[in-house]
Amino acid sequence: MNKKNIEKLIKELLTELGENPNREGLKKTPLRVAQMLTELTQGYTTTRKETINDAIFEEKVHNMIILKDIEMYSLCEHHLLPFFGKCHIGYIPKEHIIGVSKIARIVDRFAKRLQVQERLTQEIAHELHEALEPYGVGVIIEAQHLCMMMRGVEKQNSLMVTSAVLGSFREDLKSREEFLSMVNKAK
Repeated sequence: MNKKNIEKLIKELLTELGENPNREGLKKTPLRVAQMLTELTQGYTTTRKETINDAIFEEKVHNMIILKDIEMYSLCEHHLLPFFGKCHIGYIPKEHIIGVSKIARIVDRFAKRLQVQERLTQEIAHELHEALEPYGVGVIIEAQHLCMMMRGVEKQNSLMVTSAVLGSFREDLKSREEFLSMVNKAK
């Protein structure tokens, strides 16, 4: 990503919006926006290996593991406005578990891209499934979309919920129900 090009484009955008990009409050805006976009889209430049590192461990655990309420922030690819919410992830290990912070880093890796929530949910589930080869994986994301709240239909209290289930979470009703029950507990 070329920050200088982004700065130039933001300066042009400010001019097109009828602003003076050289006025005091806007002088550094192109630089700040370029830095922000670099940060908010860093998911394009990180790999699975960098994200997970050496945090996959051999362990003979076959019970469901759930990490709830992982905060996530992303940018809607249709309007470049944020959507944000919580991600809940569960898996049943076969032979490997993953360091708990790495689950949150996987969420960030895919959220820090231009996204739609539906694809984001799938990408997280597939990443964990490929990295761990567990019996099953489930991912639920609950998010609010500023593109729906502050423009268009302007529905302030809308919440979009998406899910992706793989392996035993898809094939075995009891596993899926246990996952959903544990995610919905104490909400």
